[in-house]
Amino acid sequence: MASHRPVLVNEVLEGLALSRDGWYVDGTYGRGGHTSGILAALGEHGRLLALDKDPEAVQHARAKFGGDPRFSVRFGGFENFRALVAPWLCEHRLAGALFDLGISSAQLDDPERGFSFSNDGPLDMRMNPDDGISARRWLRQVDEAELATVLRRFGEEPRARRIARAIIETRASAPIDTTGQLAALVARAAGPGHRRIHPATRVFQAIRIHINRELKSLEAALEQCLRLLADGGRLCVISFHSLEDRIVKRFMARQAKGDPVYAGLPDIPPGAGPTMRLIGGLIRPLQSEVEANPRARSARLRVAERSEAAA
Repeated sequence: MASHRPVLVNEVLEGLALSRDGWYVDGTYGRGGHTSGILAALGEHGRLLALDKDPEAVQHARAKFGGDPRFSVRFGGFENFRALVAPWLCEHRLAGALFDLGISSAQLDDPERGFSFSNDGPLDMRMNPDDGISARRWLRQVDEAELATVLRRFGEEPRARRIARAIIETRASAPIDTTGQLAALVARAAGPGHRRIHPATRVFQAIRIHINRELKSLEAALEQCLRLLADGGRLCVISFHSLEDRIVKRFMARQAKGDPVYAGLPDIPPGAGPTMRLIGGLIRPLQSEVEANPRARSARLRVAERSEAAA
C-alpha cells in the first residue's frame, strides 16, 4: 500500500499566508499532510481545526495530533462548515481555510472502501461508510436514464448510455457487488481501443461523486467558509478534476466581481461589491513533485482572499 503524500504543500502554505497567531481550518484532513505543515508554522497562540467525514481519518488525527493543544478535530463533512467551525471560533475570525478535494490515498489504496478497481473489493465508495447508500446498493436500484445522466454529468463519460445499458442488463441476471466486476463490465461495454486511462476510470469517478454528493457539498462549503473568513483571510482549494475546479473558479471569480447588477455604477450598496480578491492564477504542481508522486499530476490549486468590502 502506498504511503499518503499530500500535494502542493509548499504552495498551500504560501497561499494561506500563515500568521503565527492565526486560526485556521483544514477542511479535509485525510491523513494530515497539510495539517502537519500548518501546525509547524503556527505559534503558541495559533490554532488549527481539522474536519473529515471519514471516521478512520478522524481517528488518525486524534492519534497523531491529539496531544497538541493548538489542534482540534471534528467529525463531519465540510458541507456543514459553519455548524462545525463557528462554535470552535467563538469570538475569533478565521484566518484561512484549505479544502483538498477528492479522496485520500488511504481511501484509494484500501480495497474494502471500494474507491478503486486496482484491487477487487466491495462496491462501497462512501467517504463516511456509515452514511447514505453504497454504490453497490445504488446500482441495484437506479434506472438506466438516471445512471446514464450521472455517468455523463459527473464522469464526462462519452459512452454513458452504452455503459448504463450494459450495467442494467447485467444486474438483471447477477448483482454487481465488487469493484472488479464493475470495472470488467465497463471495459467490455466500452469495447476495444487504445486509451490513456482505464475505461472504468470515469465511471468510478461519476458514481463516487454522486454517492457522496461531492459537488453540492463543495458549493455549500465555499459559501459558508466565505462568511466566516476574516478580512484578509485566505481560501485555498485543491481540486483534481475539471468539475470541481470549474465550481471553485466560478465561485472565486463571482465573488471577486461583486453583484453584476451594480457593475459600472458609481454607488454600490453595502454587501454588493466584491467580497474576495484573487491571489495569482491557477497553480499546478512542479514536474519534480509529479515525478515523485504521480497522483499529483492532476492537482490544481486556486487561492483567494476575503476583501474588506465583504465585512
